Amino acid sequence: MRLRLTSIAIAWAALGLAPAQAQIAPNAAQAAQYTGLLGAAHRGDLAKLRTLLAAKPNLEVRDAQQRTPLHVATYASQREAIRLLAAAGADLNAMEYQQYDPVTIAAVANDEETLALLLQLGASAKNTTSPYEGTALIAAAHLGHAGVVRQLIAAGAPLDHVNNLHWTALIEAVVLGDGGARHTDVVRQLLAAGANPKLTDRSGHTALQLAQARGYQAMVQLLQARASKPFFQTRGSPPGASPPRPPPPSAPPPPPELSSRRGWGMSMGWGGVGRCLASCPGL
Repeated sequence: MRLRLTSIAIAWAALGLAPAQAQIAPNAAQAAQYTGLLGAAHRGDLAKLRTLLAAKPNLEVRDAQQRTPLHVATYASQREAIRLLAAAGADLNAMEYQQYDPVTIAAVANDEETLALLLQLGASAKNTTSPYEGTALIAAAHLGHAGVVRQLIAAGAPLDHVNNLHWTALIEAVVLGDGGARHTDVVRQLLAAGANPKLTDRSGHTALQLAQARGYQAMVQLLQARASKPFFQTRGSPPGASPPRPPPPSAPPPPPELSSRRGWGMSMGWGGVGRCLASCPGL
């Protein structure tokens, strides 16, 4: 946990960022005030929703946080309401005020059924989302949602997207994971799909070096096995693209600052970092 908090703190400090809030679902007070499409979508009142949709209303009506009826239906796992809204023409890729789309909301919630429905209806797994300019795949990798990761990879999510913390999905699975079975499965899936293990964080450290520094041996084995292969091509690489340079004969040991426990919290302090780790699950 402390290594995870330090990684976030260092990244924010490097960017001059304060902790951001994200993925804020409607609270009980807000939901109680919803009327019209927002209320029907959140409650899953299908009869009311059909009546309202028959009048051809504005499908993109927003609440104070810029959530549409589709957003609130996704937060509430109201899948039949999602079907009705999509059939009526609701924007499946709409962003709320923190730049989260329905796919990322479902991914962070580990709501595999709702995610599958959204993707089936045509929602994109390729959107750049969140204040961190990431993707649904990065958020799911961070949280170790292996089933969600599997769906997003199959839907064509960009494997090597780099967010504004300079992390890919593979790197986040290491630096914000716990080294356990779920995050290791995510690493396995990403590598099998063609994620590039040679990409580095802002300090020049690869996923392998980061895993070594944390003692995540199962991840280290997977990453070393991939690094030992002289050539690989990531999904979507142009035909004839030059292969990456082969790895050096012996990888250097992880830099000592990676495993250091000094300098915790940076300028934000422990409280701010801990609050964000709890309230900002989709980096």
